[in-house]
Amino acid sequence: MRLVYGGRFTGDVSQLPHPAHRPGAVRFREPATLREMAVLGAKVMRPLLAAGVLLWLLRAGWVWPSPWGVVWSLLSLLPHELLHALCFRGEVFFYHALSMGVLFVTGPEEMSRGRFVLMSLLPTLVLGVLPLALFLLDPTRRALGTMAILNLPSGAGDLINIWNVLTQVPRGGRVYQHGWHTYWFLP
Repeated sequence: MRLVYGGRFTGDVSQLPHPAHRPGAVRFREPATLREMAVLGAKVMRPLLAAGVLLWLLRAGWVWPSPWGVVWSLLSLLPHELLHALCFRGEVFFYHALSMGVLFVTGPEEMSRGRFVLMSLLPTLVLGVLPLALFLLDPTRRALGTMAILNLPSGAGDLINIWNVLTQVPRGGRVYQHGWHTYWFLP
């Protein structure tokens, strides 16, 4: 993996690095615009947040969340993207659009179905599921619980990508990103 700072993302997807389309590539059935993706992401976020709050109440009771967990969650935004980047073998580009509340990485390489799922899932596992498990084992670790409850919903877009791969890409399929969209093909 070679991380390249792509800079500020202006909203123009033509500035993003992308491979040439592969013959027979099929675009994911996914939202066509960033706004549509945000709406779908919010629908996925709500039950994740509700489940996190329910687990908090069942395990810790009526105790206020930790302010440190909020800080840790905010500080984990960059590591979230770096965990995605680790799954790329070649160049991966980091962009930010703070006015839109967006940080992301993208790369021009194709991935196996399994590696794409791992790339999408890794930040949620490390920054959401693991802290949640530690909190559930020891509810006095409120900062970890707070961080987990906030980080699990932040992976909604990644979970949507996983769903799309598992339901649309046949075994042996390869996946690549092109602008905001994801494509698959059979080699």
